[in-house]
Amino acid sequence: MTDHNPGTLYVVATPIGNLDDLTTRAIKVLSQVTRIAAEDTRHSGRLLTHLGLNKPMLSLHEHNEARRVDTLDGYLAAGEDIALISDAGTPLISDPGFVLVRELRARNRHIVPIPGPCALITALSGAGLPTDKFVFAGFLPAKSGARRQALEGWKAREETLVFYESPHRIVHTLEALQEQMAGRDVVLARELTKTFETFLHGTPESLLEQLAADPNQARGEFVVIVAGAPPVEQSEHQDISADALLAALLAEGVGVKQSAAIAARMLGGRKQVWYARLQAIKGEH
Repeated sequence: MTDHNPGTLYVVATPIGNLDDLTTRAIKVLSQVTRIAAEDTRHSGRLLTHLGLNKPMLSLHEHNEARRVDTLDGYLAAGEDIALISDAGTPLISDPGFVLVRELRARNRHIVPIPGPCALITALSGAGLPTDKFVFAGFLPAKSGARRQALEGWKAREETLVFYESPHRIVHTLEALQEQMAGRDVVLARELTKTFETFLHGTPESLLEQLAADPNQARGEFVVIVAGAPPVEQSEHQDISADALLAALLAEGVGVKQSAAIAARMLGGRKQVWYARLQAIKGEH
């Protein structure tokens, strides 16, 4: 038996709509690898046909990914180079591949990412909302209660929020945004890199009106980009001490009885306790 070096797993980004976005490096890698692991072999088969390639393929999707690890590791151990691709965009980004990459890294296999198209980055680059800090949350939950709860947890974040959404749930998501984040700037990016690429901008309410007026705008896969919460003014975080409040009330000429009532309402506790404390402060001055 001849000695050989283990192979490499290439994580290859593929077009999200426009085949011209496939990089020269990606084409070179797909041409040179021994086999290809694809989310949907029939879908990816069309891409390979377009490139004039005929490679052994095996499926790797969310339902079989864990079972594929040993098989693919065996190919790598035998010296084969493998390309991992998803149906569109960068593998692992709301697509299969994380389990495979994690397990192969644990086995010290050589893994090389081949960068390229990614829907969330493409959408952010054309949306006109802040990109210095953003949070990507993948697909929102399908069920309305869980979706509402997820948005409730995100609405105080100051970073730009980015979600993926499907056409049959986009209206429900906008309704949930209207409930949780009314008035926020929202951009819907749809059909990215395709013929009918569209960026719609508005509040959740106005976007619902746009989709109702033109149902064609609800077609295609969506990237939903939501402006972050406005920064909280520092003064809102500053706590004042009880003694400082009481002293300020007295300094403004507010009577002890009224000051005690104000302190009880704002700080809690019994008026009698605050009254005694105010009398003590007044006696010190």
